[in-house]
Amino acid sequence: MSKNQHSAQDLRVSQNFLTSRAVLRRIVRLSSITKDDCVVEIGAGKGHITRQLGEIGGQVLAVEYDSALAQRLTRDFAGNAGVRIIHADFLRWNLPKTPYKVFANIPFSRTSEILRKLTQAKNPPQEAWLVMEKGAAKRFLGKPQESAASLLCKPWFDAEIVYHFRREDFHPAPRVDTVLLYLTHKKTPDIPMQQRGLYTHFITDCLHSPQGAAKHLTKKQISTALRLAGLPQIGTARETLYIQWLCLFRCYAERH
Repeated sequence: MSKNQHSAQDLRVSQNFLTSRAVLRRIVRLSSITKDDCVVEIGAGKGHITRQLGEIGGQVLAVEYDSALAQRLTRDFAGNAGVRIIHADFLRWNLPKTPYKVFANIPFSRTSEILRKLTQAKNPPQEAWLVMEKGAAKRFLGKPQESAASLLCKPWFDAEIVYHFRREDFHPAPRVDTVLLYLTHKKTPDIPMQQRGLYTHFITDCLHSPQGAAKHLTKKQISTALRLAGLPQIGTARETLYIQWLCLFRCYAERH
């Protein structure tokens, strides 16, 4: 079986569908989506969320990989001009070039790839509401400690958990706790977009090195940068807070 076939199979078997109208209505109305918005839904499935989004959003782009589900969705929404069904692999699909928001119950097995695509896009979403496994959401929040996922997201996005689901809200019921993660794109990022590549290199290199930040900065540079910023000195790389990493990167960037 090819890599693409494995990907398609994973997308199908990892989907847990939300079916309660009350829950769907509640979570969709937690969003800021209005008739003025273009909304991307990732993994539309059987169209339960799609239908709710169609009631409040201006234009819904519902992306579904599974051909049978995509055909069913196309039939179900044939008379709805506000909903466009797109049969495609979201990870290969081109994101809109105009402003858009995202609301989706994403396949748990593709969480990291989907978040990476959204947060590192040239035109990222203004806001995103993503149903995902609680453990994955906490990694993106940097809890209980910062991770590569959280550190590579935080300069450009704020994130918080806004809803906790019951396992029986899904069919089939997931084996893990599930939440709704809210991401909002910062109007003024902590790091200029042109430094994204340099920041990514710095963070990933430091996290993978036993030396941590000391791989790229001297102990004196680290100590001075943190002291001048009024921040505590760092411990291990995994214990270092985002604000400390941000300070150290700015010190590093001045030299490159």
